[in-house]
Amino acid sequence: MQKIFYENSYIRNFTSEIINIEEVDGKFHIILDKTAFYPEGGGQLCDIGKIESHNVEYVYEKDGVIYHVVDEKPKKIHKVKCSLNWNRREYTMSHHLGQHIISALFLKEFNKKTTSFHMGLEVSAVDIEGGFSDEEIMKIEKLANDVISENILVETFEITKKEAKKLRLKDDFSKISGKVRIVKVGDLDTNCCCGVHPKSTLDLRVIKFKRWEKYKNSTRIEYFAGNKAIDYIINRDKNLSKICKYLSCSDEESLKGIENINNKLTDSIKENKKLKEEIAQYELKDIVTCGKIVNDVAIITKIYDDKDSKYISKLANKITEESNRVVLFALINGERVNLVFSCSKNLINLDMNNLLKDAIKLIDGKGGGSKFAAQGGGKNNSNLESLMNYAAMKLEKELA
Repeated sequence: MQKIFYENSYIRNFTSEIINIEEVDGKFHIILDKTAFYPEGGGQLCDIGKIESHNVEYVYEKDGVIYHVVDEKPKKIHKVKCSLNWNRREYTMSHHLGQHIISALFLKEFNKKTTSFHMGLEVSAVDIEGGFSDEEIMKIEKLANDVISENILVETFEITKKEAKKLRLKDDFSKISGKVRIVKVGDLDTNCCCGVHPKSTLDLRVIKFKRWEKYKNSTRIEYFAGNKAIDYIINRDKNLSKICKYLSCSDEESLKGIENINNKLTDSIKENKKLKEEIAQYELKDIVTCGKIVNDVAIITKIYDDKDSKYISKLANKITEESNRVVLFALINGERVNLVFSCSKNLINLDMNNLLKDAIKLIDGKGGGSKFAAQGGGKNNSNLESLMNYAAMKLEKELA
């Protein structure tokens, strides 16, 4: 089978002969006498496109034969017109070459090897051993774009295993049968690689790092190359323009503007928290006063529908810091109900865990905790009022 993608990685349309069609699980796997469709492998995604009017969904190679998977069986087998999805091809070969450049630069500058490469449909990533500062990673990004501007020729050629070993490559040749395909990027990088690449670094146009983070014992760097990188940069510029317009400032002043907003927000959050604490103190006094006293123990029961669960939990803890207090709180949250049962530490004869598990059955709920504090949730049904009355009555009997 003639592999046109190795002869010309820029070919988009070609004519071929269908020499066999195999049906597998309702799909049709087509063998052509020559193809420009690159099969998945070597870390690179396969090409997609069309064979006549049939969409090529997947391309793979098995035992040296390349198969093109389509939904319907083609009727025409002679001089079939084939076309590649060029956006997909440009993306895959740009990001593949981008990985070669990034990996080579990390090895050259920091003597750090690539541990893994991931090519996705939306973003690609390379894992480099060890950790790096932001400045070191941005240095590599700058150097990568310097390499692009140098317009270095990307050479591909085949040599024997014996010749490849003389190049002292890090690749494992044991699984390779026949000749070894080599990709050489000037003096920067020479590797065994079966992928498809642009003819020069200049065709990449730009490499842009999106984000990076520590991943196991490596650093994972997500990046874009080629048209995808340009689209990403343009989109970021649009967002920056919107931010600057919103802040009524220039690009250079945008960071300062965001810092000011963040400071104001932090101050507002602190002020809001302070106000909530003051309100909670007033509410605490009010609901404790309204509690039912049974043998010097205040039983405080309340149903909320306008608070969050953290608030009522903190309020319950605050109330039961004092002796001889029991709190039975319920919070209605849409179709759900949350329960918070708590009691003072001196009430050792009470058990909030058992009380909650017993009462929560009325709302088909589950929950638990300790003798002094328990929480749970269930359905918001008509039994909530009965649940609260049941729990309060049971407490009163125990205290009496």
